Amino acid sequence: MTDNHTPASPLLNEHRGLGATFTDFAGWAMPLKYGSELAEHKAVRETAGLFDLSHMGEIAVTGPQAGEALDFALVGEASKIGIGRAKYSLMCDADGGVIDDLVVYRLTDNRFLVVANAANAPTVARELADRAAQFDADVDDQSTDTALIAVQGPASEAIISSLVPDEQLELVAHLKYYAVTAAQVNGIDVLLARTGYTGEDGFELYVPNAQAVALWRALLAATTAAGGAPAGLACRDTLRLEAGMALYGHELTRELNPYAAGLGKVVRLGKEFVGREALQGLSEQPVSRVLVGLKGATLRSSFDSRGPRRLPRRRRRGGRGGNGDVRRTVADPWLPHRAGLPRHEPGRTRNPAAGRHPRQQRAIRSHPGAVLPPQLKGPPHDKPDHPRRPQLHRGTRMGADRSRRCPAGHPGARRHHLRRRRSTR
Repeated sequence: MTDNHTPASPLLNEHRGLGATFTDFAGWAMPLKYGSELAEHKAVRETAGLFDLSHMGEIAVTGPQAGEALDFALVGEASKIGIGRAKYSLMCDADGGVIDDLVVYRLTDNRFLVVANAANAPTVARELADRAAQFDADVDDQSTDTALIAVQGPASEAIISSLVPDEQLELVAHLKYYAVTAAQVNGIDVLLARTGYTGEDGFELYVPNAQAVALWRALLAATTAAGGAPAGLACRDTLRLEAGMALYGHELTRELNPYAAGLGKVVRLGKEFVGREALQGLSEQPVSRVLVGLKGATLRSSFDSRGPRRLPRRRRRGGRGGNGDVRRTVADPWLPHRAGLPRHEPGRTRNPAAGRHPRQQRAIRSHPGAVLPPQLKGPPHDKPDHPRRPQLHRGTRMGADRSRRCPAGHPGARRHHLRRRRSTR
């Protein structure tokens, strides 16, 4: 794939010099990987990875009624965010479908920064402007003028601290999760946030495009000196999936409402906002589909060991149905198995938590509203409330060891029955 796209990251030439492989991400030429995505994943888990996320959307909302405007535009209460703090929220349409998931930072009393996904940034900016029109607030899409660089991993605090003035060392050390502050990194004024999308500690640095290259080079030198490496979007996907974080277009879509996505906790029905009436009704209904975490028995014996085509997007489970929709599966670089985030219809399978997929998928949790938890521990039978299903032993004759035969109703039982009839003729 060529990397001649517009708009482009201000760091495009830096990535070329590092030998990056590029991908077209929502019209942006972004680094997919620099070498091995598995090595980059491991670097983030053990030391640190340096990401270019300049394709993300940055939208400023300012004015005396900026908080009220965001309260009306989003499902959460932005007006209650403290100065210097951030909150995860959703933008929904009038029917309750998720337009985008985003992070809202409150910089001052009357100034907010909304960070949207790259593919949805123009839509979010347009919707914010339309919904804020009745308030004393201004919406300014700064996406193409702002670079976003992230340092993620256990060593990220030490890396940032090595580049800030001595008087800001305590500021960095005491910066809380989902907080933001102004800082100087390598002499460059940045907006420093501590949110992250990898399941590790990490920092995001917002800076004007003109200072992006100098900041990247300083961070890259400090990251590699700490044993880390630049990281592309491929390992960001495996990292967020491993941590159970949703990605728009996979676990979140416009056809999905916050409750079905397991994100009902971010909805505040006690205020007026776009989509409130629809979400009020949905909140009073049983959840029809929920997001669960799947873990394969091994890297090769699970979901799609020969590629995503090995597992249909939809599959019937059990004799009574139970529709499943597998959103994303990967060979987990950190854990000794594959991981995935499917949605299924609760109550349609006899025991979905303990049941196994034909390719030996195992559900970590499947109660209504469940989202893949950060702890991908062990198979369901490690917990007392998840009884283990009988093991199936292919090739065991019906008359050999009756304790090891296939359970009645399993397809293998029919094969064994026919084999026994042939052997007695």
